[in-house]
Parts: sequence; C-alpha cells; structure tokens
Amino acid sequence: MWNTIKTRAYQVITPIVGMLNKTGITPNGITTIGFGITLASSIVLIAGGEKGNRGDFRYLFWFGAITLFAGLFDMLDGQLARLTNKTTRFGALYDSVLDRYSEMFMFLGICYYLVAHHYFLSSLSAFIAMIGSIMVSYVRARAEALGVECKVGMMQRPERILTIGIAALLAGIVSFVFGEFKFSVSWLPFPLFENISVFTIPIFILSILTNLTAIQRIDHCKNNM
Repeated sequence: MWNTIKTRAYQVITPIVGMLNKTGITPNGITTIGFGITLASSIVLIAGGEKGNRGDFRYLFWFGAITLFAGLFDMLDGQLARLTNKTTRFGALYDSVLDRYSEMFMFLGICYYLVAHHYFLSSLSAFIAMIGSIMVSYVRARAEALGVECKVGMMQRPERILTIGIAALLAGIVSFVFGEFKFSVSWLPFPLFENISVFTIPIFILSILTNLTAIQRIDHCKNNM
C-alpha cells in the first residue's frame, strides 16, 4: 500500500520536477531549501512554547503544515537528480546528513514546545522517538557500508514525517472545531485524554515503532551477513 502511495505521489510531482529543472536549480539546492523550511517549522514551535499558551494549538497546526510542505522537498531533490542525471555520491551524503539534522531540529522544536507547556511525559516520548529515528537511519547506513541492503521496517523517514505532520495538523483542527476538552479519571494525576493527546499519542506510538524498526533492521542484518 505504501509503495502504491509513493508511486502516485511521484507521478504527481513529476510536472513540478520538470519546472524546477528549467530554473537551473540543483538537487542539492532543493535539499538545502527543504532543510531551511524544516528549521522554520521548528522555530514556529519554539515560538509557540514562548508566546503561546497551553490551550493555543495554532502553532501546532502551522508546524504540521510546514513540516508536510518540507517533506515534499525530500521527494523533489531525488527526482530532480535522477531526471537531470546529477546523482552523485556527495549529493547522496549531503541529502542524508541534512535529513538527520532536519529530524533532530524538528524534535528539538517538539520537545521545547511540550516542556514549555508542562507536558513532561510527552516530551520524554518525543525524545525517545528522536533516538529511534536516528537509530533507524544509522543502522541502515552502517549496514550498507558493510555491504548489506537494509530498508526493512515500517517507520522509515517518510512515515515519520507524515505521522508527525498529520498529527500536528489534526491537533490544531480538532481544537479549533471542538474547543478545549479534557477527559480525566480520579486515580490519574493527569488527564487521560485532552486536545494535545491528538498530537502526543501518535508521538508515543512513534517512540515505540521507530525503535522497533531499528531492532528489525539489526535482526535483518544478522540474518544476511
């Protein structure tokens, strides 16, 4: 299913890639722009932590929108490189390095926002999700350096970006449509479910699945070395 979605997505962006090719911009230039947009999304969340209040989810909404927009550039740079026959080893390295920086800055913004509004347990989940995300990429890079192809696992970078971006968008939309809501039980010191849960529950799931994906990749390498 995911491969079908990716195939259709690439079909949609092919005309955009053609237009970019006419401008003379390089694949590395596209990669750099995508990184800059991701930085902007992180700055939005940091601003939300500083200037927003606990019930104001507009910053989360715009973070989600910008994050998904930045994810588009992950697809554009590779497609442009293949279309123009400008795939280089340095380009692959540059893309991979900026992807890692992008994710770390994205999680920095998430953790800052959650800590600023006193969602400490959720910020811990975000930090664990960041560890898992980095390890998923590291295991693949290390395995391929040893001659083993390693693309297994369900939580690769596109899935992680989509999960976080969509969750942030939904948190903003749900809060705008339904207002502030909270469901509590007497024996818990914190609400069982509230507005922010639309964002933090997917991050909690991500913290589990990213690390599980890293373990799956280690097991895959063990069986193929």
